[in-house]
Amino acid sequence: MLRRLADFSGDGYDKGRGLGWQAAWFVTSNLIFKKWWLPARLRPPILRAFGASVGDGCLIRQDVTIHWPWKLQLGDHVWVGVEAYLLNLEPIKVGSNVCISQRALVCTGNHDWNSPSLEFRNQPITICSGAWVGATAFVAPGSVVEENEVVKASWSNQNRIDLTHITEDDDLVEGVR
Repeated sequence: MLRRLADFSGDGYDKGRGLGWQAAWFVTSNLIFKKWWLPARLRPPILRAFGASVGDGCLIRQDVTIHWPWKLQLGDHVWVGVEAYLLNLEPIKVGSNVCISQRALVCTGNHDWNSPSLEFRNQPITICSGAWVGATAFVAPGSVVEENEVVKASWSNQNRIDLTHITEDDDLVEGVR
């Protein structure tokens, strides 16, 4: 198949807010929200001001990228690590007591590889309560990370383990005891 990327239209993708909101978030995110000097306790109220649903006790570290806060729902006591990227072209719903570790990519965006112009094929993501997305892990569009599941460090969510079945002898990171 011959690709014709100049024909890409983006049809069907709804950003959820107008250009003014998008620009305001871009400025706020890059000049304030991601900065190391911003106290972590101020990040949830900033997200709420832009339409996110953020539960109690959430800890969002510096350098976290959230594409559209109005398409984000975080339960209580969610941790989001340094340089995590929540690419939420579609909604991301995160339950309570979830850890999304450093540099993890939670990505709702995709393209239709059968389309010559690679049109969008985005899908929402749900991460259920008690889950842990390890450092540098990838959670794919359309995924449901089940309750208490672990997406191992540097793996995709195709490689899951259930915390209720981990023994003392199991490695959560390859080659580390």
